Amino acid sequence: MRKSYEFLVIGSGVAGLLSALKLSQRGSVALVTKRGLVDSATSFAQGGIAAVTSVEDSFEKHIDDTLKAGDDLCDRTVVEMCVREGPERIRELERFGLDFSTRTTMNGTEYDLGREGGHSKRRILHVGDLTGREVEKVLAQRARESENIEIFEHHSAVDLITLRRTLRTDDEDCCLGAYILETGNGKVHTFLAKATILATGGAGKVYLVTSNPDVATGDGIAMAYRAGADVANMEFIQFHPTCLYHPDAKSFLISEAVRGEGAVLRTVGGKLLMQGVHPLKDLAPRDVVARTIDTELKQSGADYVLLDITHKDRSFLEKRFPNIYNACLKYGYDMANEPIPVVPAAHYLCGGIKVDKNGRTNLPGLYAIGETSYTGLHGANRLASNSLLEALVFAHKAAMDAGNRFACVSHPEKLTVPDWDTGWAVDSDESVLVSQNWDEIRRSMWNYVGIVRTARRLARARRRIELINNEIREYYWDFLITSDLIELRNLALVAQLIVESALARQESRGLHYNLDFPEKDDQHYKRPTVLRGWRRPATRKRSEKDG
Repeated sequence: MRKSYEFLVIGSGVAGLLSALKLSQRGSVALVTKRGLVDSATSFAQGGIAAVTSVEDSFEKHIDDTLKAGDDLCDRTVVEMCVREGPERIRELERFGLDFSTRTTMNGTEYDLGREGGHSKRRILHVGDLTGREVEKVLAQRARESENIEIFEHHSAVDLITLRRTLRTDDEDCCLGAYILETGNGKVHTFLAKATILATGGAGKVYLVTSNPDVATGDGIAMAYRAGADVANMEFIQFHPTCLYHPDAKSFLISEAVRGEGAVLRTVGGKLLMQGVHPLKDLAPRDVVARTIDTELKQSGADYVLLDITHKDRSFLEKRFPNIYNACLKYGYDMANEPIPVVPAAHYLCGGIKVDKNGRTNLPGLYAIGETSYTGLHGANRLASNSLLEALVFAHKAAMDAGNRFACVSHPEKLTVPDWDTGWAVDSDESVLVSQNWDEIRRSMWNYVGIVRTARRLARARRRIELINNEIREYYWDFLITSDLIELRNLALVAQLIVESALARQESRGLHYNLDFPEKDDQHYKRPTVLRGWRRPATRKRSEKDG
């Protein structure tokens, strides 16, 4: 199948859905998602959206909190833009039909604002403890109703189509669309567009323990890098301090909002863990809390620490955290009567595809928004609940820019873009390689590139990941592609980018903590770590291996 659209959006989280809805007012949109429409990391976002809506708060306070959390690595211009545009994006969600949680006061009804780590004020708008799911539901319904959006569920992007890499021209490079695998039948289709927007989410599945859903395999980052787009700050992986410790829970997230309502962390022996560690104690930035827990587990040999909110009434917990409360009960923990066992887990990627303030990459015709992008908002550490804010603001910015700008190629459908060529590839009879390498990547990253790093561990990870990438490359060219193989290939490349970025930053800052370089070095490293995208020519056929 060969299809042409004005716009191609890959990914169906909040960034992808909102940008698709806005772009649909300018032309035809193909919305591609590798699972179901609402199967995204957005659906798992419990906390909410950080935005200034209270008279007790201010843009300046939110900006200052974000800059402090980012440990001197945020782009202040981007921070100010996101914070100041936040309230309008909130109003836009409400116009779409989203109802945020409210409370009744003497002055009437107002937002029930939450507070999370690193925030000096209550400013987290939420819908119970299922904010992401409710945002996703509202936007997905609008997308399904749009006549200008064609939705392709269970379709996986394989690679981007570009002038120089795909057509082998000497013209200025430009993104023309993507090759898309239809998972159900194994066919690879050619999708052409004047502008392509990557909204593919993060890469949490590169780690053994993660709060992320299975779809978070870094697909957009890997595709963009292979196509020549730059990536930045891949060393900054945020580990959420509190995921439920239970063999069957699959790292169920216990929102930071629980600590925002007064929960405290304790050792298994009952000692207050954050006492004397940071002025904000249990509401310290996530990197501080995660490292403190990691140190406690290594020193004590315990498997978990405890999150204690038993001083709150059951009725309050049931109303404020209905999803978390019921999930804990399911696994045998009554949070009203007993502390919850928790451990850190890979949660959020602060780096990604490098973009400008409109979401443009250095590859004309290609945009990146949401967690797959590096905008400069988060710096070395993300302030809690700034992620959905960033996704909303940059979905709007990218859609406005893509809709108003002339395409680098006015009619990509008229170019002689080759269809996907399988070459001599055959069906695989060695699928065990996929599962084996998948497991080895995740264990290597967890053991060597985790919360606390050393130069030796990073060097070990580099050697292992390089060997795995070589194996995957051979396998990829010899056998017909599947969705599992696409994800493995992308995951391995993203792991490599994380390791190389971590090796390049010889200091400790924010989420990147290296025991061999424990101090912050502003003289040499007060800047993003940028890895230049591949500039090598691409192959037209899969049978012509490019190494």
